[in-house]
Amino acid sequence: MTETTSPDDKPLFGRPWIFIRGVPAMKFLPPEGPPEIAFAGRSNVGKSSLINALVGHKGLARTSNTPGRTQELNYFVPDGFSGAEDDLPPMALVDMPGYGYAQAPKEQVDAWTKLVFDYLRGRSTLKRVYVLVDSRHGIKKNDEEVFALLDKAAVSYQIVLTKTDKIKDAGVPRLVGETLEKIAKRPAAYPEVLATSSEKGRGLDDLRNAIIAAIAR
Repeated sequence: MTETTSPDDKPLFGRPWIFIRGVPAMKFLPPEGPPEIAFAGRSNVGKSSLINALVGHKGLARTSNTPGRTQELNYFVPDGFSGAEDDLPPMALVDMPGYGYAQAPKEQVDAWTKLVFDYLRGRSTLKRVYVLVDSRHGIKKNDEEVFALLDKAAVSYQIVLTKTDKIKDAGVPRLVGETLEKIAKRPAAYPEVLATSSEKGRGLDDLRNAIIAAIAR
């Protein structure tokens, strides 16, 4: 598959990427422009690590041993674009706050949750959400709640299994099959499950190609 290229012909994921904005509330969202790809998942699922591995930049998305550290919608774009209307980046990656757990007061957690849900419902440039599921634990109840929200909002989403290096190789195809069965009747779910490992680099090219296809839709 041919990658979308920037003005200087560097492949999309071969460019340096930069953080441009943290969004604590909908009023701080950047203007709608380039297509957006968002990453959702339970806290500590490996979201930041996967984003860093995807773009080859270890320090781009903040990682922490403390679940719930990502408290805003964090925007990342390829470097080298002016931001002017005729020179926008080809896409933006959005790291969403983890769900399921956060070491913070309930009121703050509720505010983060509302921000995520409002974003999913109302962002016309959002092309796809990649919902990350820890391969060691599989789909949990709060994952299913997010699937239901995405189905209701008619937002396309695809399941990405993370940390597959932490389970036996023989268990990966079985887990992929079980996951496909669980989402088979969900209207907005993309009918392909990706298996990845940020630590070992597994499945990253598959994810990059899936993103490129999604933004070309």
